[in-house]
Amino acid sequence: MEDEIKNNMEKARKVLFIGNSHTYYNDMPRIFADICRERRTEVEVAMLAHGGMGWDFHVKEPEVKFNIFYGGYDAVVLQHVAHPMGDLEVMAESGKKLIEWVRMAGARPILYMTWTAKKDGEAAQKQMSDAYLNLQKETGCELAPVGENWWKYHKEHPDKELYAADGQHASKTGSYLAAQTIAEVYLKK
Repeated sequence: MEDEIKNNMEKARKVLFIGNSHTYYNDMPRIFADICRERRTEVEVAMLAHGGMGWDFHVKEPEVKFNIFYGGYDAVVLQHVAHPMGDLEVMAESGKKLIEWVRMAGARPILYMTWTAKKDGEAAQKQMSDAYLNLQKETGCELAPVGENWWKYHKEHPDKELYAADGQHASKTGSYLAAQTIAEVYLKK
């Protein structure tokens, strides 16, 4: 019984991030782990992220399914390709498959909603947000509304640059905002 409790405690501290450069830029999963530690929750993070790739890519990669099923994760954070998002039907179907695997493995799926490119502005966020919100409603999984928080923060702090020089990826401040938003969702349970 004591070993079972210990194993459950260890499992409850592991988070896998699946995504692309919006996940790995500025080592955002490490920032997430640091925020969790500051809030007295020790978390180990792992990441499967390939630049420019969406969930349809990850569904086909054998290490993704293997890691989800055998990694002992408490939560899996899922981030789809952002600029452009591609075919939204493909996004939804691939997302549902990943969410199914995460749940089968006994973990919590958390959707990581991204932000629009700087040139597209806040007006383009609705389409991106809706894609994630629709998937959340359909599957009942948790959602970290990074893209929506991005634009709220931008309005409140117009002097802070959230974008990296390319106008798509996050600056260090933007990555901190993403990590903080994900941590708030993760830590509430």
